[in-house]
Amino acid sequence: MFFVPLTKPMIEIVNVVASAVLDQKLDLIDIQKKFPLVEYNPEQFPGAVFRLKSPKTSTLLFSTGKMVCTGSKSEALAVKAVNLVVDELRKGKIKIKKNAVTTVQNIVSSINLGGKVHLEKAARTLPRSMYEPEQFPGVIHRMLDPKTVILIFASGKLVCTGGKTEKDVYRSVHNLHSLLEEKDLMLYD
Repeated sequence: MFFVPLTKPMIEIVNVVASAVLDQKLDLIDIQKKFPLVEYNPEQFPGAVFRLKSPKTSTLLFSTGKMVCTGSKSEALAVKAVNLVVDELRKGKIKIKKNAVTTVQNIVSSINLGGKVHLEKAARTLPRSMYEPEQFPGVIHRMLDPKTVILIFASGKLVCTGGKTEKDVYRSVHNLHSLLEEKDLMLYD
């Protein structure tokens, strides 16, 4: 039986984590000298932090030439942020031979289903779900396809993590929402 949910979930991507590779070594001390706003404290952490205002992101630079960008609100903005950091490094006379190859590692999103969820029943009904209310106030649901983890709260709010594409996030949320509706686990005012 095909079931159409009563409401459409509100999905907001809150953080995209992307890794990038420059295929060359980076001199982080030289980068810090040329970019005074770059934070680099090798005694505390082996990477330098390069922050951008737009898109508002932080990119970790490692001496191996690897980079990790966090804070963007979309896949496209993560790639743009990495490319902007590389462009800034080049403008600052840091020799960068090739453009960075960027890969999205994780997308975290916040969702509002527009209704409440019966957590006890959801934990018993949904496969690959865990609920220990004395430890954590939500159901932890592991989805196989796409491979994501969704935290389900009684308020109807969700957190979806583990998606590699925005499409993964939307598919996960819509699959779960349809399942909650189909199993009569949603409560609407």
